[in-house]
Amino acid sequence: METIVILAGGRSRRMGRDKLALPLDGKTLLESVISRFEERFDSVYLSVADAVKYPEIKTPRLVDIASGAGPLSGLHAALTLLPAEGVFLVAADLPFADPSAAQRIIELCNGHEACVLRLPGGFLEPLFGFYRRPVLKLCEDALSSGDYRMSEILHKAHTRFVEPSELGQFWDEKIIMNVNSPEDYQSLTATNSCSYT
Repeated sequence: METIVILAGGRSRRMGRDKLALPLDGKTLLESVISRFEERFDSVYLSVADAVKYPEIKTPRLVDIASGAGPLSGLHAALTLLPAEGVFLVAADLPFADPSAAQRIIELCNGHEACVLRLPGGFLEPLFGFYRRPVLKLCEDALSSGDYRMSEILHKAHTRFVEPSELGQFWDEKIIMNVNSPEDYQSLTATNSCSYT
């Protein structure tokens, strides 16, 4: 059974307020991504830095063990605390994150330790990707060294880099569009066209 971990530990500095509490189609941005993945996966967790944040959310939560390391903290806690052999990370500020695309990435991982999208130009999206248990050692090493870059984890792991074309009908460039700034949110609400396969 695949395990989904939704990362909601960010500080929303560029937005100036909690972006995950912003409304989107009758729900908050956070509620929208959680409900979408809970419809498709039985094992969904909310990764947070603060145990009491988002009390209205009933999804089981994972609290960072090592704080202050950004998404790395969430991945480290997930691989440490959960029994699953692998976890799929989803950044909570990806309003078009598609469960079908996530499932396809998991399938493509095969025997690799990690599996993420690689876009034209070499850009990697580590916050919509699959990570197996062996990556935990790399997380621990990164926390010890103070180098919290997820890209370094990917380059050190036996990683499968997925090209957009490999997602077939599930690929849409909006999958990796995140909401960081007021301008991003204004653009999102102007289109107001979230749709998923």
